[in-house]
Amino acid sequence: MRNYAEETKKRVAFIRERLEESGCRGIVFGNSGGKDSALVGILCKMACDDTLGVLLPCATAQNYGSDTDDALLLAARFGIASRTVDLTEARNAVIRAVEAAGVAPNAAAVSNIAPRLRMTALYAVAASEGRLVAGTGNRSEIYMGYFTKWGDGAADFNPIADLSVTEVFEFLEYLDAPLSIRKKAPSAGLFEGQTDEKEMGVSYAAVDRYMDGGEVAPEEKAVIDRFHRVSEHKRSGRYDYRERET
Repeated sequence: MRNYAEETKKRVAFIRERLEESGCRGIVFGNSGGKDSALVGILCKMACDDTLGVLLPCATAQNYGSDTDDALLLAARFGIASRTVDLTEARNAVIRAVEAAGVAPNAAAVSNIAPRLRMTALYAVAASEGRLVAGTGNRSEIYMGYFTKWGDGAADFNPIADLSVTEVFEFLEYLDAPLSIRKKAPSAGLFEGQTDEKEMGVSYAAVDRYMDGGEVAPEEKAVIDRFHRVSEHKRSGRYDYRERET
């Protein structure tokens, strides 16, 4: 287990360095009511008093229910300023516009609209108020490619990108984050009843063991390898033309 007292000091220093380099006055992050955003919000608030958590509900009942409750609970406990930007109508408008162009968006296309709208909203706030956008993706999600390209994968900096889901939980326990957040099943809240592990077909515990060289069942390994392989384009950043090396 990591020394989370030391980890806190190092990550707070990292955030302050990024902020000073940028010349920005504050930080904004998407306060989803989940584990990752909770940890990022706590660390950012420790580093910068002018930290804003934006609630970004979009279409699902969970977004307006337990996610909102947990996001506001986190904000109250750690003194994080909050605002809400409701994206449901914007999402519906995008779907209607695409359909009017003769396209029938499939489930994957619809699911990715919300993360990209959230990114757009956060950067609109950041540009308007001189803030940096803090990313909230953890190492396990990044390894599996379980994030939306140009959506929740977009940020100015990410203070938890090297932490596994297991370590995020341990860190939150050390920081005494609300129990309802710590016990919550990881979920992007993209559709009703959605959880990360159900959608991937493998547990984060197995992913974390595998990343660290531990044993996993053959069927778990097959799922993890497939997710990692097909999502390489999300991590490489190479989408432009480059001459092939010979």
